[in-house]
Amino acid sequence: MDNKLVERWEACLKFFADNISSATYDKFFLSIRPIKYEGNTLMLGVPSPFVYEYLEEHYLDLLRTGIYRYFGDGTRLVYRVLTDKENQKKQEWESDRSSTAVVQKSIPQDGNKVVASPPMPAVQELDPRLNPKYNFENFIEGLSNKLSRTAGEAVAQSPAKTSFNPLFIYGPSGVGKTHLVNAIGTRIKELYPEKRVLYVSAHLFQVQYTSSVRENTVNNFINFYQSIDVLIIDDIQEFAALTKTQNTFFHIFNHLHQTGKQLILTSDRSPVMLQGMEDRLLTRFKWGLIAEMERPNVELRKNILRDKVRRDGLKFSEKVIDYIAEHVDESVRDLEGVVISLMAHSTVYNRNVDVEMAERVVRKAVRMVEQKPLDVSDVLEKVCEHYGVDTNDVFSKVRKREIVQVRQVAMYLAKKHTEASSSKIGKLIGKRDHATVLHACKIVGAQIEVDKVFKSEIEELENQLRRR
Repeated sequence: MDNKLVERWEACLKFFADNISSATYDKFFLSIRPIKYEGNTLMLGVPSPFVYEYLEEHYLDLLRTGIYRYFGDGTRLVYRVLTDKENQKKQEWESDRSSTAVVQKSIPQDGNKVVASPPMPAVQELDPRLNPKYNFENFIEGLSNKLSRTAGEAVAQSPAKTSFNPLFIYGPSGVGKTHLVNAIGTRIKELYPEKRVLYVSAHLFQVQYTSSVRENTVNNFINFYQSIDVLIIDDIQEFAALTKTQNTFFHIFNHLHQTGKQLILTSDRSPVMLQGMEDRLLTRFKWGLIAEMERPNVELRKNILRDKVRRDGLKFSEKVIDYIAEHVDESVRDLEGVVISLMAHSTVYNRNVDVEMAERVVRKAVRMVEQKPLDVSDVLEKVCEHYGVDTNDVFSKVRKREIVQVRQVAMYLAKKHTEASSSKIGKLIGKRDHATVLHACKIVGAQIEVDKVFKSEIEELENQLRRR
């Protein structure tokens, strides 16, 4: 392999590692292999379609920022994806989603500067970063998402002119929040092409903000976001405990709201359950409409499957659809993944999709569905539920023994079972500092050593967290 290619890619990996969690880096980025760099095209080897799709959906901007820095502006990105591990079949797929990574005329090579800052306000053209595959036409309505969809269509027809500003949509992963907000943005661009619409993940917003601080261009960053007509931020819960990011977003939010611009936010939980978020932001999240999206019921799952099968030109019997809908109940994403797997099995083995094939694929899919990693809020909720304590009491100044113990147990379990730092855990559990967290871990650990009843209680809590 070309030594220069390896050196450049190792520099990219160091850049990625500086901007994401170690767990994400180990799981997704270490598995990427540089294959070749010819002309203006970089080919990367990816171990599975899942990794390819995850990188494209969640980390494309980070990937391209690093690649532009070390391989050159506008480098074309192509993946060689291992689609059939058993037979070592590979396919080459070009990156087909838009990126907001800024292409600069010259890329600094010294220091740890990130070049992901947003463009200057003078730039007229704006890539909205919307995925055109997510639209209202293929968003299937059911009882679990009816309110969110109805509100979304109203906002799309009259952005910033309804009482749904901000529109705050929350629900567990995989229920279609990202699909819906992309559909809203896409419809607005169709009806009002002159409007500046931007979809951005909270993670990317944070990366861009950090970059602007390093580059001393925070004013440009704020000016850019204040020029948006419709701002869509996905997974706002990722701002938890990021005080400076929250402060900057607060000013952007205020400006946009006061100047008649539309804000659309998504989260994996309702505002009242968002720990580590400033009260003044939480208050503003409640100004408009808070709409929950629940997991799809069996009837909605069947309708989603029928639509997916029809759009892909496939033929599934009602028995197959019924079986999948009844056994894959976590998310829409899982349903679509099963359909893709069945289509692959049908093609490879030259067989029609029947219930027997569906059973085999679903068994593997359900077993392999990856559980969302625990976060600090999950731990706090479970501990409070176990002890019958309101989460708000944990943030009070009450020094009752039972409240203090709940706080300490939550800190201990969060330190043991999440990747959060002591400082972040302290902020998210009672607004304490990192020294309090370390003290709590020491106290709980010592009590476990001498109190068998307490030890079994902690073990039961850990089992509940694993089964969540």
